[in-house]
Amino acid sequence: MKRFTSVHDIGDLKQAVAEALEIKRDRFQYTGLGRNRTLLMIFFNSSLRTRLSTEKAALNLGMNVMVLDVNQGAWKLETERGVVMDGDKAEHLLEAIPVMGCYCDVIGVRSFARLSDKAVDYEERILEQFIRHSGRPVFSMEAATRHPLQSFADLITIEEHKRVARPKVVLTWAPHPNALPQAVPNSFAEWMNAADYDLVITHPVGYELDPRFVGNARVEYDQRKAFAGADFIYAKNWSAYADPHYGEVLSRDRAWTVDREKMALTNDAFFMHCLPVRRNMIVTDEVIESPRSLVIPEAANREIAAQVVLKRLLEAL
Repeated sequence: MKRFTSVHDIGDLKQAVAEALEIKRDRFQYTGLGRNRTLLMIFFNSSLRTRLSTEKAALNLGMNVMVLDVNQGAWKLETERGVVMDGDKAEHLLEAIPVMGCYCDVIGVRSFARLSDKAVDYEERILEQFIRHSGRPVFSMEAATRHPLQSFADLITIEEHKRVARPKVVLTWAPHPNALPQAVPNSFAEWMNAADYDLVITHPVGYELDPRFVGNARVEYDQRKAFAGADFIYAKNWSAYADPHYGEVLSRDRAWTVDREKMALTNDAFFMHCLPVRRNMIVTDEVIESPRSLVIPEAANREIAAQVVLKRLLEAL
């Protein structure tokens, strides 16, 4: 594997999950694979789980790890071509990227959507520049349109807890005070479709996702109807995708909060969320603290997902 930006890069999902479970049983069995190899993690945005889990995964493989927070302790970077750099940005990404590539063997990049220009966001300009100009294998630690490490961890978690071969998985929009990108729901839908689960996406009118990520999923605008008989409930907020409201908050309707009453409509479903979560907006305390909540095991599997990806990238060097 030369890069990892979506489900299309991981290959056969059953094989990937089997590899993940093997690593989970003994996460230090490939320690020699990363000896004298260096991972550079570059963050254009804040992180908790992604930073810690990916660094831990790299250490499990024997790698050295460097972390660069672009917003702290680095030159401000210009990302657009053709700009007269007479402002506060001292270095262009087109020089910074190949320099970064000189110091490492693998690069992880985290760069969110700006939600001001859909074309720019959905072209993945920053991530694609790293792929083109670094000379190194690149993997996404969340980009403008996808969060594949999170979705891989979600898949592992569902495979560990499912009770039927083809579970009903519901991706539900939930309210949030701020405008959030579509990366997590896009990616989750893409991976669930690839796994051939019975996927239902439920959200208010106006929150339709890009059809290429929705794929074969059923879209249901009645949240309670969507929850009926579900095996897994995955809650997430996202801002509007469709023009002319791209990146906008169209609703903060608390009627969409996941609560005990709605979970009672399911097939004793597990609750999932990528974290961080706004309690009593996205989900009530009693649901996220219930025995059916998988948010902590899901977060723990971020380490395993990252280790599979890094292992495969190292094996291709």
